[in-house]
Amino acid sequence: MTDPTKPTLLIVDGHSLAFRAFFALPVDSFVNAEGQHTNGIHGFLSMFLGLLRDQAPTHVAVAFDVSDNTFRKQEYPEYKEGRNETPSEFKGQIPLLKQALEAMNVTVLEKDGFEADDILATLARRGSEAGYDVLVCSGDRDAIQLVNDRVTLLYPSVQGVSKLKRYDPDAVMERYGVPPHQYPDIAALVGEKADNLPGVPKVGEKTAVKWLAQFGSLDEVLAGAESIKGVVGQNLRDHLDDVRRNRKLNRLLDDIDVPVELDDLELGTADEKAVRDLFSQLEFRTLLKRVLDQMGGVGEEPGESAVQAPAPQTITPAELAGWLGAAEGTVGVTVLIHDGWPTDIGFATTSAIVEAGWTDDMAAALRDWFASDAPKAFCDAKPQIKALARAGVRVEALASDALIAGWVARPAFPDKTLAHLVDRYLGEKLPEGDPDQLIATGASAGELSWYTLRAADAVFDTLPETARAVLVDIELPTLVALADMELAGVTVSHEKLSALSQSLGEKAAQIAGEAYAEIGHEVNLGSPKQLQQVLFEELELPRTRKTKTGYTTDAAALSDLQQKTGHPFLGQLLAHREATKLKQIVDGLDLAIASDGRVHTTYLQTGSQTGRLSSTDPNLQNIPVRTEESRHIRAAFEVGDGFETLLTADYSQIEMRIMAHLSGDAGLVEAFNAGEDLHRYVGAQVFGVDAAEVTSEMRSKVKAMSYGLVYGLSAFGLAKQLGIEQKEAKQLMLGYFERFGAVRDYLRASVERAREDGYTETIFGRRRPFPDLTSPNRVLRENAERAALNAPIQGSAADIMKIALFRIHQDLRGLESRLLLQIHDEVVVEVAPGEWDEVEQIVRARMAGAAELSVPLSVQVGHGSDWNAAAH
Repeated sequence: MTDPTKPTLLIVDGHSLAFRAFFALPVDSFVNAEGQHTNGIHGFLSMFLGLLRDQAPTHVAVAFDVSDNTFRKQEYPEYKEGRNETPSEFKGQIPLLKQALEAMNVTVLEKDGFEADDILATLARRGSEAGYDVLVCSGDRDAIQLVNDRVTLLYPSVQGVSKLKRYDPDAVMERYGVPPHQYPDIAALVGEKADNLPGVPKVGEKTAVKWLAQFGSLDEVLAGAESIKGVVGQNLRDHLDDVRRNRKLNRLLDDIDVPVELDDLELGTADEKAVRDLFSQLEFRTLLKRVLDQMGGVGEEPGESAVQAPAPQTITPAELAGWLGAAEGTVGVTVLIHDGWPTDIGFATTSAIVEAGWTDDMAAALRDWFASDAPKAFCDAKPQIKALARAGVRVEALASDALIAGWVARPAFPDKTLAHLVDRYLGEKLPEGDPDQLIATGASAGELSWYTLRAADAVFDTLPETARAVLVDIELPTLVALADMELAGVTVSHEKLSALSQSLGEKAAQIAGEAYAEIGHEVNLGSPKQLQQVLFEELELPRTRKTKTGYTTDAAALSDLQQKTGHPFLGQLLAHREATKLKQIVDGLDLAIASDGRVHTTYLQTGSQTGRLSSTDPNLQNIPVRTEESRHIRAAFEVGDGFETLLTADYSQIEMRIMAHLSGDAGLVEAFNAGEDLHRYVGAQVFGVDAAEVTSEMRSKVKAMSYGLVYGLSAFGLAKQLGIEQKEAKQLMLGYFERFGAVRDYLRASVERAREDGYTETIFGRRRPFPDLTSPNRVLRENAERAALNAPIQGSAADIMKIALFRIHQDLRGLESRLLLQIHDEVVVEVAPGEWDEVEQIVRARMAGAAELSVPLSVQVGHGSDWNAAAH
């Protein structure tokens, strides 16, 4: 332990510890609103603050590497070659970490031509000679050589930076069998893989220690190499130069010019304003309080909020009606739920909190207020609105949903809970239950409402005007529509699904038998390991992409392999997978049928970055389209008792219409406005023939290309998709752009604008950030470019569908007919007897009029007794 009567110097290897912190914390959980990854910074600072607390140093410095161009690299160009490329998510974190340390008034040091380890070695020597107790914190084992009676190494354990192994001379001797100054001798003999310093073949740590004990020093080992017998002795003699080079390079220099005096390293107080400004950018609210607490700033008491919540008041139904009537502005609401029904309810303004248990009397007292135009704020409103609806209470005037607002603000990394929102946007901690209590009670319904109201306002304040409009004018009314759709559900036939499941099971068994016959024995067709044995060893097929467990057997790789080889086993394997997958979908749907004979899926409003809806329990988006099996699955979705028919409606070529509108391409706009077959029209232009002469093959090619361009498809990808030569695909794309140049110009300009802005934007103002557009990592950058091409188009399509959806929902009020499903670009409505004409008119008008584009939105409508029969 350090002597409390003497000054203590703590010197830290910045890069080493930041890199370990990066891998110790999940990347996607630490990203700020600008898309900057921050897990390495957060982990480092957490560890650093722990060091300050536990070790109580009086003087501190953090050293960083400047570049790889050091004297070691100049002497041995292969030094540190072969290391994995630095993850792109880590890049950019070191400059911000240095800023954070400087704001905390911690000395940051670096020196051209040398490594951080050399700075550590120099300061360790100077500190120990000046009578300091010295603590060196590094994850580089070369730092072991610095240990002596006055210098202790703090080395991260396998658990990461949260636990540090303390190495003094005795601990080094116990672990390695040599004193600290001889550890580099071991490393010279064994080699340093991380530094690309090859050692003596077949010489490990035990052999190296034995030789050093026998001869006394590395120099004596090398001098006596001729006396060492066996293979290892010859290996040593063959690699004497390598050992000498390793020892020269792994010696840390303790006499370089570090332009600071030890007194300059005295730990002072943080620059509170600088820390607040930077930590606000990094969104480090919890760390901010720790820094200010530990380093002289004014922080809050642990576990307390900056603003104290008003004391909750329990209130009767009669009192509650009066309280709500007198409340001004938006009221925060929280409904606690059990098994889908309300159990408790809380309300809050910014200055008062009331709450009560749920009763029938409470429902009666609240019915009028919830149906009024009084603005209401929830967090994760949909399940609460559904619970209230089950209790006979309908919610109107939804003013905000904090969770949805947080997703609109940060679609790539949305916060999952109110606690996350409170931490991020308020810099406070949501009260939690005591984990030591048998029943852990956290915030009450009223307190949750108070935090909800404040968090919703805080998130809203961060949104640009266009994003606010997306939240208020699109997402909130869509949420209400989805709640009703989930409550309604859709009738699904157990008998049809059961018969289809049996048929698919028989089909899969038959295909499996044919596959076994092809290879002469049975094999588990779902086992990648067994398939690797069959494909690449028994059948000796060309090997696919290498993975950690062998060679990939995913569907894409096997499809490519089938195209190359035509081997029948591959076709059978893929067919078996498809039948098995379909059976799993069918069985999942069957299990999801509730006691009312209907399936009640849950729509995920925050499940994508583009704004598209997804669904779960069950997932209705994964039902295949335009296959024989998909028609059988859809046929199981039937019109319910008391209703006359199902109506289906979907958009025709909506993404291509949005492309025409955004690009302003005269040819595409003309084709859509004239009502022509788009792909036939484009085919005529690209191939230089009359529209009547465009063959089905030509049409298929331009259709694949048109949609592919929206998704950033390359000539290579197009050739692969169409099964043509890459040269032909490239010529096809060139021909397209010659005739539709505005499309090319739009696509190029949209990516460049996104690169400048940092985000894309839909027609309606929905933003999606793309920080990787400026990434130095080519793969990440190109992936971001492809996604940025499509984001405004796909996002606009999602916005248009949501606008149509909630407007249809609103117009159907007062009718018996109701919306049931929204899948991809399609809606399904259950039509009551005598309401067909009115419902069809509503659906057509609302879908066609959801956006004002330079081309019409074409809507196709069908009807039938089940989803398949209603196809159009």
